[in-house]
Amino acid sequence: MVNPTSDRRMQIYGALLLLPAAVLLGTFAYLPTVATLINSLFLPGFRGAPTEFVGLENYALLLEDSTFWQVARNNLFYALGTIPTSIALALGMALFVNGRLPGRGLVRMAYFTPTILPMIAAANIWMFFYAPQIGLFNHLLGLLGISGPNWLGDPAVALTSVIVMTVWKEAGFFMIFYLAALQSIPPELEEAASLEGTSRWSFFWRVTFPLLMPTTLFVLINALINAVRVVDHLFILTKGGPNNATNLLLYYVYENAFSFFDRTYAATITVVILLVLAVVATIKFRVLDRRTHYQ
Repeated sequence: MVNPTSDRRMQIYGALLLLPAAVLLGTFAYLPTVATLINSLFLPGFRGAPTEFVGLENYALLLEDSTFWQVARNNLFYALGTIPTSIALALGMALFVNGRLPGRGLVRMAYFTPTILPMIAAANIWMFFYAPQIGLFNHLLGLLGISGPNWLGDPAVALTSVIVMTVWKEAGFFMIFYLAALQSIPPELEEAASLEGTSRWSFFWRVTFPLLMPTTLFVLINALINAVRVVDHLFILTKGGPNNATNLLLYYVYENAFSFFDRTYAATITVVILLVLAVVATIKFRVLDRRTHYQ
């Protein structure tokens, strides 16, 4: 027979163990989210005047904001350029360094090195690469007799230049997760497949890739979040220019909050971003979870 007093003590003990994490989560996640939602329903007060409740007026202004829609399109192209490329490159690198390779540890370290660099440092390195007159890329093109573009000053190529730098920075980080997942696959599966004469390509698509789906789902969610929370290297490289060609959603929030001092409008954009992320993440989980094979 279960002792009610002992059972109650275990419940209290479990609640106390969860309390620190619950306090931190509520303080730094849920409370700011609620505060942001409330702020999006007000207009700022100028020259000491109190804020004014306007309901959904900020959201109506957002729908009419042409700059917001341009920034949203930029972010969509940025996500489409960085997410699949980073994941495919990370998977390829993980497969490469997971095999029998001379100096495998050094190769792994080389692939992972961009990840450990601070984003500000990485942005400054790539600013030197992209510099119009003295940059590495234009110097190499000049040796071939080709006049290189203004990588960060030309609206036609500026966003692509930022995408390339992001892929270089993120692929090594995602590679670590794929490498860990590959090493957790039982080697007996590959041995059995080789005895049956299964090709490496067929083994990858029929065995390896399905077993990597939980990792792929995790990496997809992280890549989606990374595609939205871009501020620091835009601040160093382009500041959203030229003519908002590289301006992305979170940097637009930063501009409105700290450059234009319109924090209620920044809160409105933030709420929209959170809603879009929640919808996309839900769709990903519903679609991919059916194809995910857990060991």
